[in-house]
Amino acid sequence: MLEVRHLNVWYGAAQALFDVSLQVAAGELVVLEGLNGAGKSTLLQAIMGLSPRATGAISYQKKSIERWEPHRRALIGLGYVAEDRRLFTGLTVRENLRLAARGDVPAREAQALQLFPALATMLDRPSSQMSGGEQQMLAIARTLMTGPTLLLLDEPCEGIAPLLVEAVREALLLLKRQGVTLLVAEQNQILAAHADRTLTLAAGRLQQC
Repeated sequence: MLEVRHLNVWYGAAQALFDVSLQVAAGELVVLEGLNGAGKSTLLQAIMGLSPRATGAISYQKKSIERWEPHRRALIGLGYVAEDRRLFTGLTVRENLRLAARGDVPAREAQALQLFPALATMLDRPSSQMSGGEQQMLAIARTLMTGPTLLLLDEPCEGIAPLLVEAVREALLLLKRQGVTLLVAEQNQILAAHADRTLTLAAGRLQQC
């Protein structure tokens, strides 16, 4: 489904990723482990087309996408949930969901709220008035409104309350059972025990495949 070959990424003169190659098959949960600064976020951003400078090849669903803009990658099924969530904090939960929606909006909204039922009770609440864990659920739900077939998630369980960690983990595992492919960057090993494969990044280099 996803193939990355010989990916190198720079921020100015500093190189952040070195010759990274990996594959993610349809239906897999692949966890990308590594310490802060290892390059996990950089790798996900590069796959989504958000890197300032990158070389190498990225293919998705047998299409070469390394020259595509991020919105075009989203249109073919890539969904990205950033570590900082990137919500529109002045908008309500409902507005955040519908802003990203494509296709059958009521059906996708119903699916997202079924996955995260707590959100159904706060549809009119500004996202700025949500806890960190609630905001994380909204960030994932908003991305699901685009109808992704591969979710790229950056530290989805980091820095949130234990009860909400469990809710997020179970929601992601349910998505996997429903056929969504997941590439998850994490350092807290919340999802690693459930992964089909675990990859490790250290100093911008992939250590094992």
